[in-house]
Amino acid sequence: MQEHRITGIDIYQGTIPMVEPFRISLGLISEASFLFVRISSSGGVDGWGEATPISQITGDTPSINAAAATDLAKLVLGKDPLDIEARVTDMGRYLAFNSSVRAAFDMALYDLAGKAAAFPLYALLGGGKRQLLTDVTIGIDEPQKMAEQALKLKECGVPAIKVKLGTTADEDVRRIECIREAIGDELPLRVDANQGWDFPTAVNFLSRVVSSGIEYCEQPIAHWNYDGFRRLRERVATPIMADESVFDHHDAFKLTAGGCCDYLNIKLAKSGGIHTALRINAVAEASGAKCMLGCMLETRLGLTAAAHLVSARPNIRYVDLDSYLQLREDPIIGGASWDGSTITLPDGPGIGAEMDPVFLERCERTTVA
Repeated sequence: MQEHRITGIDIYQGTIPMVEPFRISLGLISEASFLFVRISSSGGVDGWGEATPISQITGDTPSINAAAATDLAKLVLGKDPLDIEARVTDMGRYLAFNSSVRAAFDMALYDLAGKAAAFPLYALLGGGKRQLLTDVTIGIDEPQKMAEQALKLKECGVPAIKVKLGTTADEDVRRIECIREAIGDELPLRVDANQGWDFPTAVNFLSRVVSSGIEYCEQPIAHWNYDGFRRLRERVATPIMADESVFDHHDAFKLTAGGCCDYLNIKLAKSGGIHTALRINAVAEASGAKCMLGCMLETRLGLTAAAHLVSARPNIRYVDLDSYLQLREDPIIGGASWDGSTITLPDGPGIGAEMDPVFLERCERTTVA
């Protein structure tokens, strides 16, 4: 087998405006900031990865990621990119937290390994190619406006609607009532409070929407409140999903062993990439819990990598990979395709997606070689 060594790392920073400002309980988002990483090897193949920080969740910002990426590039330079276990371990020991920038490097390593093996990423992970269906998300707004958005999504044939909440119980109940009145009872609704409620508010809300067909409630209370998760799960009938509470497999073990949730939401930007995401899913599967693969504000590069992971692991039952639909620009060549809510994976090696060189020309670039 041809020897590979990392010969250079290119780091690109850029932003893309949102189609419309998007509100969640943690704040209003009007543009997405990205950091793209290209890892080149002596074997003549390279790999692409993406970091999409949301500081309220991942604790890192574009400027933090830029500095961290340069340090991580120096750390992996000259080493074997196919020894992903060693590279991810090195990065984790060197840089605690800062999960989104580590995810970019992890993703690029898996992309490079897939290209070196001439396997699509889903096959490299030991899985098959599946066609996936994603839900589509509605941000917090006035109840009637959210109902209008939901009706448009229903008419487009989406399989499920995810509704951002996290204000007061009365306001959020009214939002769900308006949406249900507009779309009828058939289409599943999934709600996500992004830590916006305290325990009494979560109980209040979930007790009042029992008849509204809520498929699950995502991150209803603060990420640190494991006891609150457990008590809430005992009090309400709606299944509970952990999101901001689960960054790695250690979190997954504590949540599942403590009876805190029914489902785990894996996001590559939270887990530090595919390597730890696989561990989270393994813990969930061992405990009997199902997973969802979610997103921050990734382009189709990060979303395609996530879709490969879903395709390779059937225990990841739910798909929430709709962020690129909210971006004004698509800087990706190739990659997965979205036909409404249907996601079709590419057949090329690795992730199967490349960056548009025209977009990269507008980005700030740093090279470590």
